[in-house]
Amino acid sequence: MPKQRITKEMVVHAAFEIARSSGMEQVMVKNIADKIGCSVQPIYSYCKNMEGLRQDVTEEVCCFISKYIAAHIDNDDLFRSTGRAYIQLAKEEPYLFKIFIFHERRGISSLNELYQSEASEHTAGFIADKLNISISQAKQLHMNMLIYTIGIGTIFSVTTPGVSTDEIYMQQETAYQAFLNQALKNKDI
Repeated sequence: MPKQRITKEMVVHAAFEIARSSGMEQVMVKNIADKIGCSVQPIYSYCKNMEGLRQDVTEEVCCFISKYIAAHIDNDDLFRSTGRAYIQLAKEEPYLFKIFIFHERRGISSLNELYQSEASEHTAGFIADKLNISISQAKQLHMNMLIYTIGIGTIFSVTTPGVSTDEIYMQQETAYQAFLNQALKNKDI
């Protein structure tokens, strides 16, 4: 039987699947080799170090999450449904959610920089148009909801047996209304 050719893509995919099912701490050379069905040698040939491989896995996670969110949003209620999609992600893919939330974001020294790195440049404009508020008010509202959703999603992903999604959605809606009221109040200023 001819030997199977192991590729870097196979290594990264196997590492991603391990992270998805067991968490990033289980992404180890031996576990990857077992998943692929090979010796550890091909894994070492593609991975100069585990940090580089974990970075590749994190990129795969971010790509997966972007596709997941896009597939789970309601275009008629984009803003709310995006927040709900992140909570659903935390429920369905808790390990991937944790990797996404806890991966290091280099070069970020303010919440505004974090917002710019995490949000689409068109989102604030969409929110501003939809709610008839300024771009700066929309950015503030969106940033508040991002921070809130990340926080409540983190709580959701680390509780056992877990807070109900209905309770989380209700809390998210309460926060949205409070942040929206604040944005509308600041509209006159």
